[in-house]
Amino acid sequence: MPDVLLIKTSSMGDVLHNLPVVTDIHKHIPDAHIDWVVEESFSLLPALHPGIRRIIPVAMRRWRKSLWQSRSEMRAACHDLRTRHYDLALDTQGLLKSALITRCVSALRCGFDRNSAREPLASLLYDRTYSVARNQHAVERNRQLAGQALGYNPEGTPYYGIRAPSLALPWLPAGPYVVLLHATSRDDKLWDESNWIALGKHLHQAGMRAVLPWGNPQEKARSERLCLAVPEAVNTPRIDLNEAAAMIGNARAVIGVDTGLSHLAAALGVPTIGIYTATDPGLTGLYAGARAINLGGAGTAPTVNEVITALLTVSEHV
Repeated sequence: MPDVLLIKTSSMGDVLHNLPVVTDIHKHIPDAHIDWVVEESFSLLPALHPGIRRIIPVAMRRWRKSLWQSRSEMRAACHDLRTRHYDLALDTQGLLKSALITRCVSALRCGFDRNSAREPLASLLYDRTYSVARNQHAVERNRQLAGQALGYNPEGTPYYGIRAPSLALPWLPAGPYVVLLHATSRDDKLWDESNWIALGKHLHQAGMRAVLPWGNPQEKARSERLCLAVPEAVNTPRIDLNEAAAMIGNARAVIGVDTGLSHLAAALGVPTIGIYTATDPGLTGLYAGARAINLGGAGTAPTVNEVITALLTVSEHV
């Protein structure tokens, strides 16, 4: 009965793209025990998969801000990993920070080889390395790495294996709604507010209310502006990741810019449209078969009509 430790700490999209690995392992090695090292702020995500035995949170982002003050906490985390028994530790992130975590584990340490890792130096810290072509979507790279390390061939459509938590959110509409994820980490990834307004009005005419979440004061102000212009739109309160998953899981559809919550919607099997304006979705875009469509790309924002057409297409697969 192999004990496997997965190391994929961040970001939200990267963590979600690793979930099919869990499903694959249990499909090919049913008696495997799987634990997961993940950034503390994203620990809910792998916990949504029933195939995960234990979540081990780390705080790499917080530790980097004050390395000297955090040294005792980092040593304790490494010691905790070293005292746990694993047969294999698999770093699917391929970064120096994740490889350093892998070195703390007393197990066979596996990861990408020098030509496959995102940071080639990471490959020097593994016991075994594997070649995985870089011109593939991140989901498939993760699956192939795990398959090589554990001795199976991942086949078929990836299955994320998660379900939305069941939570009562009294501010949600009683009828059908579509979540509009207008917020993202970079201004060049935003979609013009006039587009969101036109889309929201179309949804209202089709009998669906728009729900607009936010995460900081700037995003809240934008959400308020959009809600003033879109009939019966809902400006959410500040919500945590658990509440966001519940909101998204019960939506008729999700339309979002290049942000982690868009990937969460796709992983939950909700019909999802990804709007890309500054990045290429080919290798890290939404990846969930017919239920997810990526539109646009670097310097090429999709039109409102293109989004509406795509929404009709993915809705056919509900």
